[in-house]
Amino acid sequence: MRYRIERDSMGEVRIPEGRLYGASTQRAIDNFPVSGLRFSRDFIRALGLIKLAAARVNSELGLLDRKIARAVEDAAERVAEGACDAEFVVDVFQTGSGTSTNMNANEVIANLAAVSLGGKPGDRERCHPNDHVNMGQSSNDVFPAAIHVSALTVLVERLIPAASDLALALRKKAEELDHVLKIGRTHLQDAVPVTLGQELGGHAHQVEQSVSRIEVTLERLAELPLGGTAVGTGLNTHPEFGTRAARELSKLTGHEFREAENHFEAQAAKDTCVEVSGALRVLAVALDKIAGDIRWLASGPRAGLGELILPAVQPGSSIMPGKVNPVIPEMVIQVAAQVIGNDLAVTLGGRGGRLELNLMMPLIAHNLLESACRVFREKCIEGLEADEERCRRAVEESLMLATALAPEIGYDRAAEVAREAHRDGRTIRAVLEDKKLVPAERIDEILDAHRMTRPGIPGK
Repeated sequence: MRYRIERDSMGEVRIPEGRLYGASTQRAIDNFPVSGLRFSRDFIRALGLIKLAAARVNSELGLLDRKIARAVEDAAERVAEGACDAEFVVDVFQTGSGTSTNMNANEVIANLAAVSLGGKPGDRERCHPNDHVNMGQSSNDVFPAAIHVSALTVLVERLIPAASDLALALRKKAEELDHVLKIGRTHLQDAVPVTLGQELGGHAHQVEQSVSRIEVTLERLAELPLGGTAVGTGLNTHPEFGTRAARELSKLTGHEFREAENHFEAQAAKDTCVEVSGALRVLAVALDKIAGDIRWLASGPRAGLGELILPAVQPGSSIMPGKVNPVIPEMVIQVAAQVIGNDLAVTLGGRGGRLELNLMMPLIAHNLLESACRVFREKCIEGLEADEERCRRAVEESLMLATALAPEIGYDRAAEVAREAHRDGRTIRAVLEDKKLVPAERIDEILDAHRMTRPGIPGK
């Protein structure tokens, strides 16, 4: 391999020929050969946009030469668009402030700018990673700002729409299947009747509530610590930098950002990230419940509950011909488990605030964003069908229809009817007709399962 030599404040470093990163990045590669994990596309995009906004603002403030600023802006835009993702090679597990990744961005952008200005990678006279690209900034305000920008962007543009679409699909399916009577279950045992629409409507509301919880966090996520530099005092930056940079990022992303109200809180604590992660955990728990319920209700097709019929998306077994498994719900359950684990990591990361800086920001950045809502909706919910005949038979044979008898003949006698029906393999209706415990003309009214699902609505 051929190398070029770059110099930083600690001396000479060999960089593989053709790479756009520089000395600080190479030192981080050597120091942190830990996991092989890299930051997400969304996070790198946010870093690029922050550097673009910073160059533009510093130029407008008269602090950065316009020609250099334009070269930095163009290079940062390429980073934001993903053209340089292969150059972001620093492991997630690194210095707790994210300095290595901030310098990775500074060096890639500086070297791209240097080349566009007629120089070569490493030409610090034409464009310097610290003096020009990182002007008015610190890793300590840039890195947490990138977390907020990437998180808010993903939530608003992808997760909230996907979860909202999932809730809508569940609502539509609930309306479509609301006429299907089935047995409710508590403790995995037969309970009084419900409709499939009522079950699925409960699932839809779970997702809607989860979306509301996430939306509440967006106002705080929109606060950016840019302008605080090293410890929150704003040393070495223009007093207007933070406000202007936030305004510029709002233009670049289409989402409203603002300078943090208190830079010391914004840099020393990551409570907002913990809050966002907690809201995502609630959504994950909801999706786990919904996917688990659908998986149970679709069990079978002959020896299980078999009330729902899932779309067949792939063969289910390498040895059992004709087997079709609930692969989409199982995927959702696994993603939910991962998000719940991510939340614990983010929570522990939030505990990493020590004095004027949180020292676990790379961990927080890596664990904040994951979702499977769209696939669940498209490949499972929208194609759900009901085995209506199976549901009807189960309702007619249910022993829990005896619950409607209790107001008529008392709890104890109703329990006797249920026990006798179970012992003899008969229905509640058959035992009532045999024992004449209620007038014959009342049996249909009492055992009307539709009325049991909506007891307070006349005519239902």
